[in-house]
Amino acid sequence: MPIQIRRPTERWAPYALDRRTGHVPQRERLRTRGPVARSCLKGGRTRAGERIMMTEATARNGATIRVDVSRNQTTSPWSARLAEVCLRFGICPEVDPVVMVRRVSLPIRAGSVVAVVGASGVGKTSFLDVLARRCPEARHVGAVRFPRGPAIVDAVARRQTLSNALSILTACGLGEPRLWIRGYGELSDGERFRARLARAVSLHLRGRDPSAPLLCDEFGSILHRRVAKAIAHNLGKLARRRGMMVVIATSHDDLARDLQPDIVVQLVGGGQHRLTRHQPENRPLSIARRFCVERGAKADYEVFAPMHYRHRDELGFVDRVFVLREGVGGEPLGIAVYAHGPLELNLRNRATRGRFRRNPRRLNRELRILRRLVIHPDIRGCGVGHWLMRKTLPMAGVPCVECLATMGRINPVFEKAGMQRIGVCAAPPGQERLLSWLRQHGADPLGPDFERQVRRRREIRNAVADVVRRWYQATTGVKRDRVVGQSPRLLAQTFRQLAWSRPVYYLWHRDGRRFDAATGDNPDLDGTRPSPRRQES
Repeated sequence: MPIQIRRPTERWAPYALDRRTGHVPQRERLRTRGPVARSCLKGGRTRAGERIMMTEATARNGATIRVDVSRNQTTSPWSARLAEVCLRFGICPEVDPVVMVRRVSLPIRAGSVVAVVGASGVGKTSFLDVLARRCPEARHVGAVRFPRGPAIVDAVARRQTLSNALSILTACGLGEPRLWIRGYGELSDGERFRARLARAVSLHLRGRDPSAPLLCDEFGSILHRRVAKAIAHNLGKLARRRGMMVVIATSHDDLARDLQPDIVVQLVGGGQHRLTRHQPENRPLSIARRFCVERGAKADYEVFAPMHYRHRDELGFVDRVFVLREGVGGEPLGIAVYAHGPLELNLRNRATRGRFRRNPRRLNRELRILRRLVIHPDIRGCGVGHWLMRKTLPMAGVPCVECLATMGRINPVFEKAGMQRIGVCAAPPGQERLLSWLRQHGADPLGPDFERQVRRRREIRNAVADVVRRWYQATTGVKRDRVVGQSPRLLAQTFRQLAWSRPVYYLWHRDGRRFDAATGDNPDLDGTRPSPRRQES
């Protein structure tokens, strides 16, 4: 039975439908008359391209840009299938220009954050293109090219200090040291987006006008929602701290609480929009409302061991373990491991005026060491580390807690948690000369064959073992030879970890008492000032 297809001329004409293909036969399509058919059969198309209308306004800091965006629809080359679609649904290929954005006034202000939110196809990308054209100093994250050769850490903030580069990488969601030393081609799609964002931020801060907009389209669209929220939280803080204007476009409306934008432009289609202004607040990460700290066991650390840059080290005599979870019994997001400390530490004896020197009973009774603090890479840089420390330090069960951390040289997380920085452990004497000697003899500690050199060449093994032995003695004060019995592989790994390591020593007292390691003029931990002649109990 023939069916009827409505024509644009409001008249009805019968067409016979091919029951085998479900399409209108060619002979029936050729009978078509009217503007739609003539345009399709002639292969007519509209002008390609996009027409952007803007007011003449300067894009300097403090100015306001008012934009109107309209786009001419582009018709694909004529085909039989295209003609059939036009005929079936009464669509004319010559479509009038579509108004995407109408009369949006956006102030250009350093340190402000703008979120352009809307469904797909409402004009978010066109909105960012307008800003890119109007602001010559603007930078688009999607247009940033990442060099393929060097490691990630060498391509971000190359002219700045290492701590600044790592701070930018962590804020952009790359907080794992193992990712810093990898190349761009070895990363996943989500990690590549974060790497481009970090490079764009570093280049933008180095530019002539950091207040110009940094544009990011489809922000967090390919990321886990937890990662996207953490990056939004960090990016908003970074923009205000560095005086950088950031404009993101996203189809997700769950980022506003973490991003804390000054302006939200909600595009609803048809040229309509809603612009709202907000006063940014210093809020914690949104998922922190569900955080829960639970007592754990040493076995819980197995999940976090691969996330730590020194995952091969032993934890020692573990005393207490605390696990941070997303809700009661939820996914683990962090861990704090407290263990019994080494018998002797030079900086500890210096800071406490020898209170624990040669006194293992008092040491076990009054002091623990924070052996591990690991936060899930998804939420690093959001203040979760020092929050977990503040929660668990009073729960350690002893008056004093110490910590040796190499990360302390570039990350102030321990100071933010209330611990006092006492000093940096000194390197064993003659270590630089030994490193030069090793390289001259073809044994580069960073080379892939270093372990084989330690195994096969006795002089290399003896030199490496001597450095490790003196390092243990310098940090612990114990004369026992701990390198005896270590395999060449373990010895090489230990040397690599310790050769360039200069851990920072921290100390914390539950009553808030402070220490002064520089002068040694410290009150004793029981509240009295010890006399030089008083004997240790």
